Amino acid sequence: MAFAHKSVLLQEVIDGLAIRPAGVYVDATLGGGGHAYQLCTHLQQGKLIGIDQDESAIQAATERLRIFGDMVTIVRSNYCDIKNIVTGLEINQVDGIVLDLGVSSHQLDTSERGFSYRFDAPLDMRMDQRQVTTAKDIINQYSEKEIFRVIRDYGEDRFAQNIAKHIVRDRARGEIATTEQLNAIIKKAIPMKFQKTAGHPSKRTFQAVRIELNKELEVLRNTLDDMIDLLTPGGRICVITFHSLEDKIVKSAFKKEENPCICPSNFPVCVCGNVAKGKVVTRKPILPSVTEIAENSRAKSAKLRIFERM
Repeated sequence: MAFAHKSVLLQEVIDGLAIRPAGVYVDATLGGGGHAYQLCTHLQQGKLIGIDQDESAIQAATERLRIFGDMVTIVRSNYCDIKNIVTGLEINQVDGIVLDLGVSSHQLDTSERGFSYRFDAPLDMRMDQRQVTTAKDIINQYSEKEIFRVIRDYGEDRFAQNIAKHIVRDRARGEIATTEQLNAIIKKAIPMKFQKTAGHPSKRTFQAVRIELNKELEVLRNTLDDMIDLLTPGGRICVITFHSLEDKIVKSAFKKEENPCICPSNFPVCVCGNVAKGKVVTRKPILPSVTEIAENSRAKSAKLRIFERM
């Protein structure tokens, strides 16, 4: 299946980066190379480093960005390793970073990857297929308490406890190996009246398992500071989120880096010594236009936040 993914908030990201033609930029979630391609058209003697852990994305982006030759360096890895990747290329600082979080349209639409509840497929959900653990392992090996935590915290599903109970009860009769098996269990765990009004009953559970498996929030939380430290003065990081928990992490990290003082509010002057690293460019997140949402329904929940290094 050809790699198809429509880049969300494309022009807003390009504008937000305030691109320097001779600058060095990192697309830390390269995908099919949509943001990267547009970014490269603004570079003259600049450089783009593309990072992605998905083999299909690496292949698609390599082909798409071939026209830019040596300007582009592509690395298959998780963006949590961004600092080592950049310094390994003998680069100390970069002028901008793009982070487009979540799952790609290609991953959702490739049935055998097991990301979607729309297809009957093996329970996989690995963004990096070199990883050994799959969604099937979580569903069949986590305790009921752990499954409840995952669905409650990452899926924010009001029926998390009942879903976890049904999963553990059903797997006692045999391994849960496919998306359709999991779908059927979730449907039994959610009252019909809520299924009719709250969208597909499996949406939140599938999202939660995917986030847990790929450590998405953990990686984001642990890497944002490194990314900001990599920026040159005036350099910017643009982060697109699709989930409220992702957005909260980004908003909190940016706010902390703009105002890191931990002194009590009644202190007349700061004595903690923490110094701001930059400023939040977007006081409120930038949202997709009505036109973009009409053309690409998956843009609906997207939010773009931008931070500039001092």
